[in-house]
Amino acid sequence: MCTSIIYSSNNHYFGRNLDLEVTFGQKVVVMPRNYKIKMKRVNDIENHYAIVGMAAVEDGFPLFFDAANEKGLGMAGLAYADRATYMPAKEDKKNIASFELIPYILGQCENIAQVKELLDDINVDDDQFSKQFPPSPLHWLLADKTGASLTLEPDKDGLHYYDNPVGVLTNVPEFPKQLINLSNYATVSPAQPKNTLVPNTDIDLYSRGMGTHFLPGGMDSESRFVKVAFTLQHAPKGKDNIEDITNYFHIMQAIAQPKGLDEVAPNTFEYTIYTDCTDLEHGVYYYTTYENNQITAIDMNKTDLDGSVLTTYQARQKQEIAYEN
Repeated sequence: MCTSIIYSSNNHYFGRNLDLEVTFGQKVVVMPRNYKIKMKRVNDIENHYAIVGMAAVEDGFPLFFDAANEKGLGMAGLAYADRATYMPAKEDKKNIASFELIPYILGQCENIAQVKELLDDINVDDDQFSKQFPPSPLHWLLADKTGASLTLEPDKDGLHYYDNPVGVLTNVPEFPKQLINLSNYATVSPAQPKNTLVPNTDIDLYSRGMGTHFLPGGMDSESRFVKVAFTLQHAPKGKDNIEDITNYFHIMQAIAQPKGLDEVAPNTFEYTIYTDCTDLEHGVYYYTTYENNQITAIDMNKTDLDGSVLTTYQARQKQEIAYEN
């Protein structure tokens, strides 16, 4: 289970929580412009936009969980269990495997408008990376530095994309159903509620925050969708980049999963393995991990973006505490 957002303030910040019960030795990866992207069914991509994101690197290929390119376009793959349907190869389409989709799109597109044009010619096929890595059931959130966002879902009746007015994606159900569900919480507010139940009676609003009394707080994807949509909508805008980054991570903490609360198998619990954020204007990638909640930053522009070799940074897993004495 996962959550992804686009937060718009002075700049635009794209990223996600990765919620799983297992890790994959994930690393922060900078893919330079001349790294050869090897493709299964279409021509390999020799030159492309530079990309930064979190990935498991297998046989020299970055299997991106999420990433953003140097032009300010971001993309994240989130679990879409029992819904994702990858088709056999089609002769009249460009057949792109699910694990190729992030580098294929981010390597060529600068914004959501260009993504839509590219998607019209794509079939997300059922090729696997290897026997050890079969296709993961996914759908995707994309966003650019204008604040526009798009949801992409491979369903049984084909590949669909939807403009995303809330800039949020979690998991199942399908995105249109998630939007409809928001209507059940239309009265939730940061403000104290007016007494419309018994308006002629003086009732005791015994606590602050009563306007959020019915805001869901579960670990399930539908609850997280509602809560993060509300949190994102009402989040403050910072005075500078540091305040914006701080606000972003507080938004994501509102729906982060501690260990021990979401049992997916006997004595096995899903949790928020990492939270990340890319400043789409400046190409700076920020992240925290479950074990280390101090923010780490990697500026893709300080690597050799014209190179042909991946630059990788092992995700920090040891807590870093600033001691005062």
